[in-house]
Amino acid sequence: MLLVPTQDYAQRKKKNKRKNNQTSTTSNGLKPYSAVITASAETDEGLFKTHKVKEAYYFELPDSLLNREMLLVSRIAKIPANLGGGYVNAGSKTNEQVVHWERFDTKILLRVKSYAAVADSTLAISKSVAVNNYEPILYSFDIKSISPGGDGLVIDVSKFFTSDVPAISGLNAGLRKRYKVKRLDANRTFINSVKSFPLNIEVKQEVTFEAAEPPSQSRAGTISLQMNHSMILLPKKAMQPRIFDPRVGFFTISQTDYGSMALKSDQKTYIRRWNLIPKDVEAYQRGELVEPVKPIVYYLDEGTPEYLRPYIKQGIEDWQKAFETAGFKNAIIAKDPPTKEEDPEFSPEDVRYSVVRYVASTTRNAVGPSVSDPRSGEIIESDIIWYHNHLRSYRNRYLLETGAANPSARTLNTSEAEIGEMMRMVIAHEVGHALGFPHNMAASNAYDVESYRDSSFTQQNGIAASIMDYARYNYIAQPGDENIRFIRQLGPYDHYAVNWGYRYLPEFASAEAEQQTLNSWIKDKEGDPKYVFGRQSSRFDPASKTEDISNNSIQASTYGLKNLKLVAKNLPEWTSAKTNDYQDLEELYGELLGVWSRYVGHVAANIGGVHENIKMPDQPGKVYEHVDEATQKASMQWLAKNAFNTPDWLVDPQILQNIDHAGYFERLRRVQARHLNSLLSFDRIGRLIDAETFNENYYSASEMFRDLRSALFFELKNRSSSNIYRRNLQKSYVERMEYLLTELPSNRSYSRPGFESGIQYNVNTSDLRSLVRGELKNLRNDLQLARAVARNTVTRYHYDDLADRIKQMLNPK
Repeated sequence: MLLVPTQDYAQRKKKNKRKNNQTSTTSNGLKPYSAVITASAETDEGLFKTHKVKEAYYFELPDSLLNREMLLVSRIAKIPANLGGGYVNAGSKTNEQVVHWERFDTKILLRVKSYAAVADSTLAISKSVAVNNYEPILYSFDIKSISPGGDGLVIDVSKFFTSDVPAISGLNAGLRKRYKVKRLDANRTFINSVKSFPLNIEVKQEVTFEAAEPPSQSRAGTISLQMNHSMILLPKKAMQPRIFDPRVGFFTISQTDYGSMALKSDQKTYIRRWNLIPKDVEAYQRGELVEPVKPIVYYLDEGTPEYLRPYIKQGIEDWQKAFETAGFKNAIIAKDPPTKEEDPEFSPEDVRYSVVRYVASTTRNAVGPSVSDPRSGEIIESDIIWYHNHLRSYRNRYLLETGAANPSARTLNTSEAEIGEMMRMVIAHEVGHALGFPHNMAASNAYDVESYRDSSFTQQNGIAASIMDYARYNYIAQPGDENIRFIRQLGPYDHYAVNWGYRYLPEFASAEAEQQTLNSWIKDKEGDPKYVFGRQSSRFDPASKTEDISNNSIQASTYGLKNLKLVAKNLPEWTSAKTNDYQDLEELYGELLGVWSRYVGHVAANIGGVHENIKMPDQPGKVYEHVDEATQKASMQWLAKNAFNTPDWLVDPQILQNIDHAGYFERLRRVQARHLNSLLSFDRIGRLIDAETFNENYYSASEMFRDLRSALFFELKNRSSSNIYRRNLQKSYVERMEYLLTELPSNRSYSRPGFESGIQYNVNTSDLRSLVRGELKNLRNDLQLARAVARNTVTRYHYDDLADRIKQMLNPK
């Protein structure tokens, strides 16, 4: 109820032509109301009145909403093809900012307020926070008139939404530079619509920029976007926040509190969550399941295909069991969209409604964004976005990753029940994001590798301890394993995280008072891998990798490759032989290379890997521990056999010669080189060198270099000829070594192949370049000896070429 504005607005919106031609004058020389809001105005009532008069749009701001905090959220509603290289989608949020309207003489100022720096208003330092964090003016509007009752200020917002205002623009500085944007074209920029709802204002804006190199339709020389701007009234009193603990995964908001007594500003981080309060607190505290005062409700988009609706609803309501762990029943509900007769005012744009939007787009993706109060982390609204073609990706991976052990996956016409189950779990994953949960990449590391071949285990536990991991299918199960569950599902971690974040604790008057209890819940699960959270950003941790399953990547990838070989052998029979068309074969072969690459990457992550064990000082053990030496050596041997020794089964002429006229060897070289570059990256080698600081017997960088050279150039010792794939890979190695010898790494995320993260050492003064130079000298000597006894001309030329390249690297002058 706190969200309802003080004006006596009806809950129904009213769109009408104004008939009241009132002409009373106002003070300060302003125009009469009737001269601005004319009889022809189209008026919409809600949070405040909005008016359209010919081509102009007006806001009528009541005095009671001046200085009330609102959340201004800008999203891309419609997008040109390939904007951002495919990483920006319709529905992408471009900015989220707290604003408030402020009167200054005859103007209304729209100010941006930040909660990055705070202090209690009763403390003297709050005055310093205010003057050192002065709120910028986003835009200044002239007051055009005053409402007849004297309590409303009329401003023209047309220019604001048709000018190039960076804070609400769909193109950031990086995209403008990338596409060489010149300017916003005012003649092709206009307001599509303005709608007023009880708690929010929605503005749709068409914007067109002149661009020299647009992402698509280059001859047009423009980039056109449709933007949607939501202005949402925030509660007068913020929800009591819950302090974030890194051992449990949640999206967060952060503030710097200058009222702290810690002799410095205090960083406060709160989790993002919905505000669930039980209807009957006493029953809740007795341990009974109680419905929340305001449940989380998701409506389905009216454009959602009928046959998919039951699965989407199931995916949403799968979270009900997890909320029961937190003491709530019916906490999250899925509903069909109401008909016009049932609710003529229903709109997906109304902030009171969260919607699963079904988007007719070729994009293969689904996202679960949400809008939250930056003061407390309270999630106000969220829309799950499902793109139509996303199921194609799941069908393909289902065939490739489970087809060997799962006969029902060996088809392009996957059954509706199986497709529906996949969609159900994707929706459940995206709903998890909308509930505040990030990816938990350690959840798939909770189960033993052999458990994935056990029918009772997989049927009960699925394939990961959380739906929030990127663990989509059981690729470990082997042909002959029966009654296996191949598709993911919610797990014990999800119940644990919902209880930790959502359990109502009325006995505590502050967020700080809750912390001891919340900490005890974490310590109760200490040592159990099912309740471990692994950050997606821990790219150095092999236990927190995407798309992997089990606690043994070597054995899991061995099982995975065994299955993939069987699938590759049968791929033409399961595709082109059925359709009399090679299109699906080409698509699936390309994705099969990607699956192979993922299995290889899971093993490669062990080399130079560091486990991140998020814990507090009162818990035993270290936070960061290097992967043990035996696992790293075994991983290098596995890579030598399965990644760098030519995987001939991937170059099947029955596939390649039916999907393209050329490029056969380059396809394989590209994916092999990706992992070669990953091993030979600045950050990985730096971690190997780092580990020697504490353990001289650790798998050292010099051992890694030596083992890799032996794997890539075994022909030099056994005097055998190398085939085209080996020669290409060997050249890629020499090229990468030159890169390590000569390039300067960035201190931030590196853009070149190799997946480098932030570099934390000086490359020039470390052992890295010494090791590279020494390896190149040894290789050059071996090449010169081997070329004399090379058995064919091409091999001899190849060795000469590599020796000359290395000589040039070592002596560039």
